[in-house]
Amino acid sequence: MQPKMNVSYITLGGYVGLEKYSYVYFLIILTVYILIICFNATIVWLIVTHQNLHEPMYIFIAALLINSLLFSTSIYPKLLVDVLSETQVISHPMCHFQFFLSYSSGGSEFLLLSAMAFDRYVSICKPLQYPVIMRKTSVIALLVLAWFLPAGQEVGFTILSAQSKFCSLVLNGIFCNNSLFKLHCVNSSVFTILGVIIFLNLGVCPLLYIIFTYTKILIVSYRSCGEVRRKAAQTCLPHLLVLVNFFLSVIYEFFKVRLESHISKTARLIMTLQLLLYHPLFNPIIYGLKMKEVYKHIKGLFAKV
Repeated sequence: MQPKMNVSYITLGGYVGLEKYSYVYFLIILTVYILIICFNATIVWLIVTHQNLHEPMYIFIAALLINSLLFSTSIYPKLLVDVLSETQVISHPMCHFQFFLSYSSGGSEFLLLSAMAFDRYVSICKPLQYPVIMRKTSVIALLVLAWFLPAGQEVGFTILSAQSKFCSLVLNGIFCNNSLFKLHCVNSSVFTILGVIIFLNLGVCPLLYIIFTYTKILIVSYRSCGEVRRKAAQTCLPHLLVLVNFFLSVIYEFFKVRLESHISKTARLIMTLQLLLYHPLFNPIIYGLKMKEVYKHIKGLFAKV
């Protein structure tokens, strides 16, 4: 008879070939996790320790990279344990905690990208008002909003899921994502409605705002002198590349979860690993290579080695 109460452990059934390739998986995941920590932490450290990088744009970059570290830390240590374990299980509370951390950090990334778009809009379209608008208190307020608004919305969603009854013990994945809701005994319309609201608040609205903001920047840059266009290209292009990469990752995850019943287990594992391995490395590489001031300090850092 199917259980109709919350369970202590959930089996992660998305792994393939651990008997043969567990040490290969472990080596790849450990290497990537170390690279993620090193790349992101290096740029954050450069921004913190260099006075000329204590500007809103770089502060938001540091916040975005810290957010990537938070997302990776919510996933990677558990992956490393699982690939060397005989059984891949996660406790009911930890599964929901992992779900909360990963999705709240995802929402924070959209809002941080929105804050960056606002900063670039004020800098390029209203340069004389920039010191007044982007004061220290404004930056702090945007950071608090970007981190606590998603957490506040996701915590209620997570608690509601944790209190629901589970009728299955096997999750078709290697970490706790939206597939968790397929384990519930009843597909509640409340989850659907809340999910749509959160998606609109943390995904669609920020994305529309970013598109609107960069459209305004493009129009102003086109009508201005070459110096303004050059400034816009140098500072906005990295943000746009990160935005496009993150948006594609979200779409990728969205369709992967919904089409998982039509995709082989091996293909699902490869797609999930691509998402986890690729995205957290992309941000520091783009900001390290494309942001002129950051790149200058990186070169100086390696020159001392």
